[in-house]
Amino acid sequence: MKLVKLVPDHTNLDFMRWRNLALILSIIATAASIAFTAYRGLNLGIDFIGGEVVRAQFAQPVHIDDLRSRVDRLCACEAGITTLGKNDRTFQIRLPKPPGPEAASNGLVSKLRAAIPQQYPGARVDAGESVSGKVSEELAKDSAMAIGFAMIGIAIYIWVRFEWQFGVGALLTLAHDIAMTLGFFAFTRLQVDLNVVAAFLTIVGYSLNDTVVIYDRIRENLRKYRKMAILPLLNLSLNETLARTVVTSLTVLLALGVLMLIGPQVIFGLAIAIFLGVVIGTYSSIYISSPVLVWLGVTPHSFLKPEDSEAAEAQPA
Repeated sequence: MKLVKLVPDHTNLDFMRWRNLALILSIIATAASIAFTAYRGLNLGIDFIGGEVVRAQFAQPVHIDDLRSRVDRLCACEAGITTLGKNDRTFQIRLPKPPGPEAASNGLVSKLRAAIPQQYPGARVDAGESVSGKVSEELAKDSAMAIGFAMIGIAIYIWVRFEWQFGVGALLTLAHDIAMTLGFFAFTRLQVDLNVVAAFLTIVGYSLNDTVVIYDRIRENLRKYRKMAILPLLNLSLNETLARTVVTSLTVLLALGVLMLIGPQVIFGLAIAIFLGVVIGTYSSIYISSPVLVWLGVTPHSFLKPEDSEAAEAQPA
């Protein structure tokens, strides 16, 4: 039985032909994402702005959209509602912290506990937990530091593992991926909570994994084909790793697509963030991390060390 191949053998796509166009589009998209995020801001969840979390239990199944519309009208805010368990009778309601004194938040919860049993006979709203503004500020700060330190640590590792040009390329690639994902969340107004922060860290790891695979093949070919120009060498390396890149990305995207379509709402933000990150990361590993080496002046001769002088100088057929 013949195996199905998503990428034919001996693929010879000229990726570097479009590197300048890809650079212009990436710079415009990244700058627009950063500017839009700074202008409009992110729709932060109560993990970062403070608020209340309560649990509502109903005697009969309740449609979540109907409950959300009633709660939003009641509290004049955008509440986060998720289903707990596999039934439609228990929900977690997350209320953002209203402006004003702390008593306003407690009054909102009391209002909710009184109104829901009136609109849904037999329903009960249990007291939940509160996230103070100070704790939420610390969470936001720690999350940003976690993402920043992860990116810097990865760049240092690649610098030591390969060369400084590769470290710079990896850092620019990761910054591009995070900026684009932030811009998407700012534009769509999807809520950013700790699950999304975890997704950002996952994006950093996935993008790094794809970039390191390509960088490792580039380094091998730099030592193997010492007489080859840098652009054909990058094209060769990208084509040699293309099958792995396509299969890995497609497999991850299929799994995430299922989670987005039929998974619980509580992980929708995480799933769509990683889905977008995989798409952007696959693009950037080809059109950001690799062309950076050209712009930083990497050539087979500048990269080789003295001990590599006796390496084979074979040219590909």
